Amino acid sequence: MSKVCALSFDDGPHIIETGATLDVLERHGIRASFFLIGNNITPDREYLIRRGMDMGCEYENHSLTHSFMNEMDRETIIAEIEETDRRITAVTGRVPEFFRPPYIVYNDLMFDIIDKTFICGKGCDDWDDSVTAGQICERSYENASDGTIFLLHDSQGNMRTSKGVDMLIPRLKADGFEFVTVSELFRIKGEKPEKHKIYSYIEV
Repeated sequence: MSKVCALSFDDGPHIIETGATLDVLERHGIRASFFLIGNNITPDREYLIRRGMDMGCEYENHSLTHSFMNEMDRETIIAEIEETDRRITAVTGRVPEFFRPPYIVYNDLMFDIIDKTFICGKGCDDWDDSVTAGQICERSYENASDGTIFLLHDSQGNMRTSKGVDMLIPRLKADGFEFVTVSELFRIKGEKPEKHKIYSYIEV
């Protein structure tokens, strides 16, 4: 079996940046996982989710408001998750299996309440405007190993990531990597998700 990895993108959907990311993925024949902010799922952006679905992409939960959920009470956490699930499911017909905490900040209450597998991923600081597309490519390449989940962003105003990923994909393909979604990665590796654990990669 070839080496496998998963590209994942946070904070969308955004009309320009998500569209550019999907263009790159489509050009290379790649599927990815998108962790969506519920408040960004608006009628004028739903077509981007449908486009990604047609390409085999998956859509997961990244909260409703992208706030510090470790500071929230039980009822607010539940509302953040359930409303985001509702908006994603209304478009995709699928309830998200995975959750990425905003700012990768979490606590035991969140683990207890949120009945999803928590995902972090190997980041490259692509949210930082000073990080170039070339650096996004190089840092991600250095993080690559069999089972890696890449943490990237299709945030508003960030076109550097799609350019960096456009450079990254051919390099990883040349190294024998196959790109899958996060759920596929768990299935391929035979990993049964554990509670009170956050994943950045799936060990062989």
